Amino acid sequence: MTSPMTDAASHPRGRRLALIAGAVAAGALVGLAGVYGIGTWTRNAGERHLADWQGRTVLINLWATWCIPCRQEMPALDALETTLGNERFEVVAVNIDSRDTAKPQAWLKEVGVKTLAYYTDPSGKVFQDLKLVGRGFGLPTTVLVDPQRCEIGTAAGPAEWASQDGIALVRAALGG
Repeated sequence: MTSPMTDAASHPRGRRLALIAGAVAAGALVGLAGVYGIGTWTRNAGERHLADWQGRTVLINLWATWCIPCRQEMPALDALETTLGNERFEVVAVNIDSRDTAKPQAWLKEVGVKTLAYYTDPSGKVFQDLKLVGRGFGLPTTVLVDPQRCEIGTAAGPAEWASQDGIALVRAALGG
């Protein structure tokens, strides 16, 4: 008599399911490793790492001046930071433009950003790191990270972060 496990493993479908389950588990681990290792970017003259936000919930948003959806989303990110930003939560919007260093700051003023701090990664490494772990599909890309630096979720494309749903999502991540 064979056990169900032995029987399932001997069938092609059982082996496929085992391989898929293993791939999903490996992908989850790689994804978490990507968030833990998520890039380095600068704010003004200082270099920052995700570890700098240990103990805080962070909404990391990658954007560029040439990204039309980013232009539409940025005021909502600014409003979210205005509404919920405190010692427990911050919106970290990281510009990945690699050319004109003055253009992004002018762009932020043009779209009405008043609250967000300016972060930049002109090498685009943070975006490349997310692409390598299947989390960066285009811009904008947003990753919500908990105080232990674990990924809560990733959004590809623009979102209305200042909407009731966006605020409720962040409040839930903050535990209330």
